[in-house]
Amino acid sequence: MGQTARRVKVLLPLPLAGAYDYLLPEGLDAETGAFVRVPLGNRVINGVIWGPGDEGGVAAEKLKEIEAVLPVPSLPEANRSMVDWMAGYYLCAPGAALRMMMSVPAALEPPPTKTAYRGIDASPPGDIKLTSARRRVLEVAGDGFARSARALGEEAGVTTGVIKALASKGALETVAIPDLGRFEAPDPSSSGPDLSGEQEDAANGILAKIAADDFSVSVLDGVTGSGKTEVYFEAIAAVLKAGQQVLVLLPEISLSSQWLSRFNARFGAMPAEWHSDLSPPGRRRTWRAVAEGRVRVLVGARSALHLPFSNLGLIVVDEEHEPAFKQEDGVAYNARDVAIVRAHKGGIPIILCSATPSLETVLNVAEGRYESFLLQNRHGAAVLPSTEIIDITKDKPGRQKWVSPVLRDALVETLKAGEQSLLFLNRRGYAPLTLCRTCGHRIACPNCSAWLVEHRFTGRLQCHHCGYAARKPQSCPECGDTDSFAACGPGVERLQEEVSQFLPDARVELVTSDTIHSPAEAAAFVSRMQNNEVDLIIGTQIIAKGFHFPNLTLVGVVDADLGLAGGDLRAAERTFQLMQQVSGRAGRGEQPGRVFLQTANPATRVIQALSKGDRDGFVEAELHERQLAVAPPYGRLAALIISSHDEGIADNLAAAFGRQAPRSDGLLILGPAPAPISLLRGRFRRRLLLRAERGVSVQKVLTDWLSRINIPSNARVQVDVDPYSFL
Repeated sequence: MGQTARRVKVLLPLPLAGAYDYLLPEGLDAETGAFVRVPLGNRVINGVIWGPGDEGGVAAEKLKEIEAVLPVPSLPEANRSMVDWMAGYYLCAPGAALRMMMSVPAALEPPPTKTAYRGIDASPPGDIKLTSARRRVLEVAGDGFARSARALGEEAGVTTGVIKALASKGALETVAIPDLGRFEAPDPSSSGPDLSGEQEDAANGILAKIAADDFSVSVLDGVTGSGKTEVYFEAIAAVLKAGQQVLVLLPEISLSSQWLSRFNARFGAMPAEWHSDLSPPGRRRTWRAVAEGRVRVLVGARSALHLPFSNLGLIVVDEEHEPAFKQEDGVAYNARDVAIVRAHKGGIPIILCSATPSLETVLNVAEGRYESFLLQNRHGAAVLPSTEIIDITKDKPGRQKWVSPVLRDALVETLKAGEQSLLFLNRRGYAPLTLCRTCGHRIACPNCSAWLVEHRFTGRLQCHHCGYAARKPQSCPECGDTDSFAACGPGVERLQEEVSQFLPDARVELVTSDTIHSPAEAAAFVSRMQNNEVDLIIGTQIIAKGFHFPNLTLVGVVDADLGLAGGDLRAAERTFQLMQQVSGRAGRGEQPGRVFLQTANPATRVIQALSKGDRDGFVEAELHERQLAVAPPYGRLAALIISSHDEGIADNLAAAFGRQAPRSDGLLILGPAPAPISLLRGRFRRRLLLRAERGVSVQKVLTDWLSRINIPSNARVQVDVDPYSFL
């Protein structure tokens, strides 16, 4: 061990208490943020130098040495600062937050090599017959640059076979080059479509924020179809001209095909993508290209936020209100909120985009922390659709039917006109419940306190919480009766069955997370819609986001009350947002759109606001109720979710937390109580909910509370600050 070894802290991507001290030996040069390989117990692990070590800590002779500094750019300071912030705010281990930034271990190693080809200095061997194709290859390769067979073939207009044949005869030199992937550079100078006056005003306001070169939050608040994307494309172009990187977060990246097409049309290149459908080599290449600054624009799901952007200049959060931005498992965080923190840490602007901003965002605008830019009209000749409420207690669909006569007639009329329709029901499968007519037994998931959903097209019963699936039994496991099972309630598959009876010739397509899994499948669906190969979509919430189908003129919501059940404090807000989003699919072209909302409760505030198009009135009333209840955004919430495979252990630990619950002014503790889904993936779950006034430091209260309880190894306590789900 050299005498000049330097003591440094290394943070490891593990749920540990903090960083560990190591020695950086003589001959290794690394600063804070460098990725390093270190010993830990009997294994070797990668980590990040987090700063100078603790000179008053463990004696230097007892410390282990860093084994290697990895050949990859350092983790940017803004990312490191974001890790520390997440650990403090969400009360997670810093290493757990770091692990999200080190999700591709292969990217930290030198990239693998691939074979490339370049010209030779000498003339080609005399026994080679130089065809026109071969001459083109040699001419292109003569510049001395090494290219892959594919790249060289594209430039020369030949197949890769021609190139490999030339190499085998000694007319081309083969070399090994790093497999870095190909990331096209968007052209910021290309112009987009003409902007309306509203759009231009919004774009200019946001461009002024970008020119200020400092942190700011702009809210792009526009009705569906108002052209919000084209406005923030102007901001992207400005940041690209400045030589910086851009991150765009979308809630459903698998359904981004139309967004990608619009981006390509505007900038002449595709952005890099980041989502779960990427192959491991694709993730490795993209992670490293982001770190090295070779990716100029990246569009991704919430996990893209943790990529190590070396020169980030702008973040866009599209559909900022979407619950999909909240991660429930592992580190429970809201990507919209963390994106704002990332922008603040980097001193850059961020744009929050939505037709129905969250109440938190609305309040931040009202209190002057964010600036709002409004788009109140649809772009071009399109106008907002009309909305009609159908009271299904009066206009009854009929026994075992779910489409009312009024909506049925509208669907028939739309089909005859050669236009497209959408039926929306936010429930996958055929039926949400299967029970025995003889004894009333309901088929439940063995791992969760939830009923199995029948998927008739695949012949299976499935749990939508843990993924458990099984064939429907021939006889009831409770009473033994055969052929006694009945499907209760509708899912989209059952709706399709009903529609086929009164629209037998309609070309119907189901659009759910069961039918569309990837951007490629989404692109194929979009193509079918644009080519008018589909007459009617029957879909769940994934169809409500971002799609633009000019020939879709009718939207029918089969059950507008569905999201209002369950006691979730955000139920009304979410229902309003979802209904607005799905309604916005209608009438985006030259033909006017119509929306029908089926409800058994037409007098509720949500339904009335939707029927009148009164978003501002709904928001004002909802904020007033939240303020009276000291609920977000006027109060703070945090949940403790206690779980164990042993129900008794879960109960005892929850009771211990209840006995040690903090008691002070401005605090209210609810629970412990069984979670609505009290058994999830084989674990029994109990919940406690803390409600605090805005001035209370929730993190300090929680830290003190957690310190009072010894948590056994066979139990788990998850902290969820600012919870979105109460299941």
